[in-house]
Amino acid sequence: MHTRTLGQGLEVSAIGLGCMGMSQSYGPNPGDRDEMIQVLRSAVDLGVTFFDTAEVYGPYVNEELVGEALEPVRGRVVLATKFGWDIHDGKSVGLNSRPEQIRAVADESLKRLRSDTIDLFYQHRVDPDVPIEDVAGTVGELVAEGKVRHFGLSEAGADTIRRAHAVFPVAALQSEYSLWTRDPEAEVLPTLAELGIGFVPFSPLGKGFLTGTVDTSTRFAESDVRNSIPRFSETNRASNQALVDQVAALAERKGASPGQIALAWLLAQQLWIVPIPGTRRTPRIAENTGATTVAMTADEVAELNALAARLGVSGDRYDELHMGYVGR
Repeated sequence: MHTRTLGQGLEVSAIGLGCMGMSQSYGPNPGDRDEMIQVLRSAVDLGVTFFDTAEVYGPYVNEELVGEALEPVRGRVVLATKFGWDIHDGKSVGLNSRPEQIRAVADESLKRLRSDTIDLFYQHRVDPDVPIEDVAGTVGELVAEGKVRHFGLSEAGADTIRRAHAVFPVAALQSEYSLWTRDPEAEVLPTLAELGIGFVPFSPLGKGFLTGTVDTSTRFAESDVRNSIPRFSETNRASNQALVDQVAALAERKGASPGQIALAWLLAQQLWIVPIPGTRRTPRIAENTGATTVAMTADEVAELNALAARLGVSGDRYDELHMGYVGR
């Protein structure tokens, strides 16, 4: 797989791997930990070098899984993790990006990741109680100490990105972006382009919806996060099906899968965009990485843009509580 360069010269595979789902959120968690370790290692064999985790995934167990799986190939991969939550008794109880908390999280994440350095350390959500300048300055100190290589933000607004970047260079912003989540286009993407910051879309396949494997008949497990997302109500899935149908039609014409078309569309937006689709299966990783070989013409990209604009999307991408955490 070819590589792409995020901000500050951080080079990664053009498709990364979001690891959250190996420990939470999408139905019953995998029972076989060794199987997930093999899936992670198979991703490296398929050319993936960019792996995304966070202390809050689990909490903690996802970092431990990623650390154990990738320890034998640590020199070949880029590890991204995140800080920013107060975690007590195994549950997140709110935001916390105080400098002492950032330092404590970095030290504990390094142990779980079995690494001497964190390649990309994101603030998971902007904490309104801590000036972003203090956050950027603290991560800058960790970089100077060799514990962190690069600073990232997640779901931050354009003004926050500018303020952080003025204190310490931001290498990447991670936010939701896909054919059915276009929020970053108005202000965030132009800001990133101006400042030379890379963009890492999570949920680039619409939490599975854009792959064509989810429809109105799909029943999610009780523990699946999609049960709480308005966009995945049965009514909204029916309304949003037209977009997936058109993606599937283009995929058939090009001899690709709908998921590959959704990822190829993202890759065609900018050379500094690196999606991180998540999965628990090696064949799906192979399919996702295959998106890098799907060439999208300018007309095809424009066609999808026009289609998405015309159809729109029914339902918010988070519940009311979590929508309050984004775009700050």
